[in-house]
Amino acid sequence: MAVLVIAEHDNATLKGATLNAVTAATQCGGDVHVLIAGSGCSGVGQAAAQVAGVAKVLVADAAHLADGLAESLAAQILAIAKNYSHILAPATASGKNVLPRVAASLDVAQISDISKIDSPDTFERPIYAGNAIATVQSADSIKVITVRMTGFDAASRSGGSAAVEALAPVAASSRSSFVSRELSKSERPELGAAKIIVSGGRGVGSGENYHKLLEPLADKLGAALGASRAAVDAGFVPNDYQVGQTGKIVAPQLYIAVGISGAIQHLAGMKDSKVIVAINKDADAPIFQVADYGVVGDMNDLVPQLVAAL
Repeated sequence: MAVLVIAEHDNATLKGATLNAVTAATQCGGDVHVLIAGSGCSGVGQAAAQVAGVAKVLVADAAHLADGLAESLAAQILAIAKNYSHILAPATASGKNVLPRVAASLDVAQISDISKIDSPDTFERPIYAGNAIATVQSADSIKVITVRMTGFDAASRSGGSAAVEALAPVAASSRSSFVSRELSKSERPELGAAKIIVSGGRGVGSGENYHKLLEPLADKLGAALGASRAAVDAGFVPNDYQVGQTGKIVAPQLYIAVGISGAIQHLAGMKDSKVIVAINKDADAPIFQVADYGVVGDMNDLVPQLVAAL
């Protein structure tokens, strides 16, 4: 049977997390189909059709699907679920909101946050904040899965030539309605997809010092800004900056951790980064155990020196 990937998009562009889920889907066996559920999203459907490895794109276009409400999107998935052996979505806030509803309605066990596929019915996923890997085998007829993006390379946005098929939208759910959305706008790369990330922890001392120290470095490198949970809880930066087990899971080419001690919850969210650079005044900070390069010293002196040298 075919494999269904639930696409993430904003009705205009296909989000990068979908490409990682497509790569995972190709390893499950069978043709890969992508569901685009939204409003005025035909352009996203055409973009998905160009993704390497995709055999068919299903587009459900309706006004009530515009905002990705979990109740309506889950109903749309359930309308076609019986045609698929696997249903995959990225392990993002959206995927984690929608797929548990689908799994419960199908009376199957969801397999969350997979990082590797051993066979079509056997998957690996991190547990205990990434300190152990569990191998999970499922006998369910339909396997509902969220995909950890850092575990799979992104599929190419070009090279595919999938058929695009219109799908009849399901009726709108009366259980929820869209009220408003508050978005933080930034010219910096999106944290989850950035190739370079500069993160600050509680050690930076204050929100003012966070911006004074780290923004010039991020500007020089064209990097996204991140933070530990301690820095977010202290009010230095908004929640969407948080990297870690309860924040965003990232794996950039370069991760620079400034004033971050390296709590296990934070390491779980960034230890798959290709190169990790740590700057901390505490030589015994746990972050140095995973860092490729570590500098012990005062960040207030070291970070400006680094910016000047770039």
